[in-house]
Amino acid sequence: MTLTHWTPEDLTARVGEVMTVYAEAMGYPVEVARMRQGFVVGHAQFEGMRAVAVTAADDRLLGFGYGYLGKRGQWWHDQVSQWLSPELYDRYMTDVFELVELQVRPDAQGNGIGERMLTELLDDAPGKTVVLSTPEADESASRAWRLYRRTGFQDLVRDALFPGDQRPFAVLGLER
Repeated sequence: MTLTHWTPEDLTARVGEVMTVYAEAMGYPVEVARMRQGFVVGHAQFEGMRAVAVTAADDRLLGFGYGYLGKRGQWWHDQVSQWLSPELYDRYMTDVFELVELQVRPDAQGNGIGERMLTELLDDAPGKTVVLSTPEADESASRAWRLYRRTGFQDLVRDALFPGDQRPFAVLGLER
């Protein structure tokens, strides 16, 4: 396995593969994920964008992650901001690296790929805080939850509903 830092051009060049991994990891139909490709391409142009990928020896994409500096006027930033108190907003969302995606193919999970990608993404990332959203799950059974807890992420919002997804999500934050 090889971990690589991706440029915005790398991310957009492999967006089809990225969305396939996204669909598999999130349990979405591939068609739904493909409809969201444009968002990823747009995100690649945001200030502070950083991306990483892990590939197998045959260059098959096993996992990817990316984020950028969050700002008012960005869809996810504005969704989360409405759920936070003014104090939490000031603390977590004014100089924030938004971890948009950290996804590993289900058949590659459990090998430390997610943690390697998270560490690489956050090393030298801009922002004094990191914020992410993840589907609510049994925290003891979910690898993602265990990773986020082990690396210091705290609850900011629980059971949040984003437009277009019926599953509840948690919003987690990390002060650095």
